Amino acid sequence: MSFSHQVKKELAKFQTTANSQEFAECYGMMLFSRPFTSSEIKLKTESISVAERYITLSGKLFSAVIEKQSTLKANRDFINLHTISHILPDECSRIYSAFGHEDMATTLRLNRANIEDDSCLSAFLRGVFMACGSVNDPLKNYHLEFCVAYKNLCNDLCTILSEIDECRLTPKTILRSGSYVVYLKDSEQITDLLTYMGASGCAMDIMNAKAYKEVRNAANRRTNSELANINKTAQAAARQLSAIEKIEKSSGLASLPDQLYEIALLRRDNPELSLRALGELLEPPISRSGVNHRLMKIVEIAESEEI
Repeated sequence: MSFSHQVKKELAKFQTTANSQEFAECYGMMLFSRPFTSSEIKLKTESISVAERYITLSGKLFSAVIEKQSTLKANRDFINLHTISHILPDECSRIYSAFGHEDMATTLRLNRANIEDDSCLSAFLRGVFMACGSVNDPLKNYHLEFCVAYKNLCNDLCTILSEIDECRLTPKTILRSGSYVVYLKDSEQITDLLTYMGASGCAMDIMNAKAYKEVRNAANRRTNSELANINKTAQAAARQLSAIEKIEKSSGLASLPDQLYEIALLRRDNPELSLRALGELLEPPISRSGVNHRLMKIVEIAESEEI
């Protein structure tokens, strides 16, 4: 089950507390279905939970006569497409009018009279998402969108999303394959909207996924840094050992000053030790930077023209 299906399943189980909320939710589902006209109302969905919710609300609010068909999608294995149709034209006209829409309108627009208060707005957006919304798996990326058939309706949805004080959303729009898409990409805005619509469980899943990715990324950065330091240390040690070998074959390590001779022997005999560990073997012990300074002097001598 995709993450979008999980969200829609949770939304479809949300318990409304007033008829006005059910009316607003049903309006959101119908307004953003395709088509929604005075002669034809039809909702297509891959979610059986959404299909059952739509049938329940339509029957309760309008005593609607509904036909439900389920077909297996050709391009996706084991995914059914559920089509819920209002088969009586007079009934479609009655529902269309009940939501305050008229045939004389030149374009389909949102009728705000159907959204009485903030709880109704939440219910309305819940219906809109179930009809035309989707959200990506948060373990992959953060993306929530509504796919809308008409430009003006897309703009209306953008406006009403921007007006939710609790969420402070900044929706953006694009045109994709002839449809208008309203989308969000900020993880906090997506979780706020899901919570606002009634999918608090899935919103928590996004927050958990975000925390997991942050921990994983921090661990990866730390591992990469440690590997880089190990490589850097190994390269430096190899350069030091090469210099010591070069001096030993040419003029002999005894030609080095006492302090350099002592550290050269320790490095040659203990190639795996860190600079700090080498410094602790000296008498008296010296710091890591002191060891590094002496080894660098040995490298400089090996690379000088005299050798």
